[in-house]
Amino acid sequence: QVQLVESGGGLVQAGGSLRLSCAASGRTFSSYAMGWFRQAPGKEGEFVAAITRSGGNTYYADSVKGRFTISRDNAKNTVYLQMSSLKPEDTAVYYCAATIHTILVRTSGEYDYWGQGTQVTVSS
Repeated sequence: QVQLVESGGGLVQAGGSLRLSCAASGRTFSSYAMGWFRQAPGKEGEFVAAITRSGGNTYYADSVKGRFTISRDNAKNTVYLQMSSLKPEDTAVYYCAATIHTILVRTSGEYDYWGQGTQVTVSS
């Protein structure tokens, strides 16, 4: 079992940057591919980015490609989401998730464990 705790959210102006962190409990963090999702008010949840167990491969939603970077530090049991050039439409609660799948997946149903979320608000 994996427990995930996100942090780093907050209020930022458009064009600014934030780095989200997701700390995982347990000794098997490197056994899980990780993903970030987000949900804006009144909208369905949306895939943002994913990273393989080793960190060697990443996958991004078109809406964030070139602006967001997912990374992980298996020694620290942590996955990160560096967000730059933020836009008001990036405003959402951001969730990290873990999956036992060995390939990158963007479907929320394929993820086994979820954090509680962290709020990101981008003002115009």
